[in-house]
Amino acid sequence: MTQAIWNGAVLAESDRCIVVAGVYYFPPDSLNRACLIESDTHTYCEVKLGQANYYHITVEGNVNKDAAWYYPVLENPKYKNIEGYAAFWKGVQVTNN
Repeated sequence: MTQAIWNGAVLAESDRCIVVAGVYYFPPDSLNRACLIESDTHTYCEVKLGQANYYHITVEGNVNKDAAWYYPVLENPKYKNIEGYAAFWKGVQVTNN
């Protein structure tokens, strides 16, 4: 089971993660939505050919801005399988037990 943890809170947990270039992408139904707030930040990935949307993570009043991202739509067929899946960074620990 793979988990994403920040400040002691489990942000996501799944045995169905997809790993792309060493990054774990968690399925949408595995996310702890109580800890995620949609951000206004967007970037574009030239490789995956899609816009990334971001989440702020909030745990017990602490906020980690833009610490998770996902691609709602990807044009590169090689990466279509991670559409809607979320990945983490900025101090979020991802463990695979």
